[in-house]
Amino acid sequence: MIDGVKIKKLRIIPDERGRLMEMVRSDDEDFTRFGQVYMTTAYPGVVKGWHYHKKQYDQMVVIAGMMKIVLFDNRGKSKTAGELLEVFAGLHNPVRLTIPPGVCHGFKNIGTQESIVINTVSEPYNYDNPDEHRIDPHDNDIPYDWNRKDG
Repeated sequence: MIDGVKIKKLRIIPDERGRLMEMVRSDDEDFTRFGQVYMTTAYPGVVKGWHYHKKQYDQMVVIAGMMKIVLFDNRGKSKTAGELLEVFAGLHNPVRLTIPPGVCHGFKNIGTQESIVINTVSEPYNYDNPDEHRIDPHDNDIPYDWNRKDG
């Protein structure tokens, strides 16, 4: 596990009307602060990543489809520097993934339909000076291959 990363199994409460799933609560032990909530999607097979933040914490929940979320600890002084973590999240594994600043992350839609991610972040997006630092998903120094691993 990468230092500072948290994975919380989310509880789905179904009844005859539908279902309810709490994603983020202000009294969760890993909640930092509220900046904004946004939704992003990916079409089947699409990779979105890599990027990291210098100040922002992400709290990601995949609410539709299945995603392979990959993290790489790019923090030189971290006790888990250089470690990778794959998390399969979504319909078949409802979890909230808390990603601290400095940890590179990206995701790939591994399903056959558009996947939807809800992200509650600690900082509002600053259009003039965004805290979003991008790295090419395929041409980089991160020791990870986004291709499916059959076998």
